[in-house]
Amino acid sequence: MSSKTIPFKQPGELPKPADDWVGAPQQPAATKKPKVVGQTKRLTVDVPENLHRRIKVHCAGEGTQISDVVRDLLLEQFPNITETS
Repeated sequence: MSSKTIPFKQPGELPKPADDWVGAPQQPAATKKPKVVGQTKRLTVDVPENLHRRIKVHCAGEGTQISDVVRDLLLEQFPNITETS
């Protein structure tokens, strides 16, 4: 038999909650736009995986949702123009 012993360490301090070490979003929640009001239609778009990853990383850093960013881009490209006649 071996007389070798293995010392046991006391468990260290538990890690902080994820919110503490991940960090808060750059945009405070109070300034977020409200969700879309009224009837909506779903739009499905296929994008390359690397583009989706870049969008997702950007939105996570800004504390926004992908759908809000895409909606804003679409509204910018297709503004609500009323005809006057």
